[in-house]
Amino acid sequence: MCGIVGFVNLKKDISNLKNVLEKMNNTLSKRGPDEEGYYIDNHVALGHKRLIVIDPEGGKQPMKESFSQSILIDKPKTNMLINYNSNFIISYNGQIYNTKELRRTLEENGFSFNTHSDTEVLLKSYIYYGNDVVKHLNGIFAFAIWNASKEEVFVARDHFGVKPFFYTIQENSFVFGSEIKALFEYPGVEKILDSQGISELFGIGPAHTPRNNSL
Repeated sequence: MCGIVGFVNLKKDISNLKNVLEKMNNTLSKRGPDEEGYYIDNHVALGHKRLIVIDPEGGKQPMKESFSQSILIDKPKTNMLINYNSNFIISYNGQIYNTKELRRTLEENGFSFNTHSDTEVLLKSYIYYGNDVVKHLNGIFAFAIWNASKEEVFVARDHFGVKPFFYTIQENSFVFGSEIKALFEYPGVEKILDSQGISELFGIGPAHTPRNNSL
């Protein structure tokens, strides 16, 4: 099943908050009893709990890809040459059903692979397609990808929310996890349910009214 947690703050150094990341990740132990992993830097912290199914060694997460290459992006009516020189780090929960097709496309465009995991295929698909990657995914997924050179995080969840993704914003920190209880381990996040929340829970849950949050 696996689980992901993390937080991003572009305005302050959070590299000393590994204990917080570990506490968040430990709330997901039942989702990933086999293995855990962490990545933390000045402005990003990613955690992962893993249930091993495919490629025990090659599928370790968070997965890091150091990428320096020029890629020709073939899109209708335009060809774009994109220069990448960055580290990309992913924490991912899910299953990509069209992994073989994606991998074949990537190999045809100069990518090589070191593992048999769909995690590597997803990460390199993001490098190739950018934010449009979700248009090419057939599967169930929730993931966060950090672009180190741009200091930018991209997060996504499958359209029906089969793989859950909860998030909140706390003092310029974007905090997320596969289960809501993980968020409560982040300092300042409280368990508060207001009248609107109750109405949404019983009226339209698990959906909710649109949110308009920004860092």
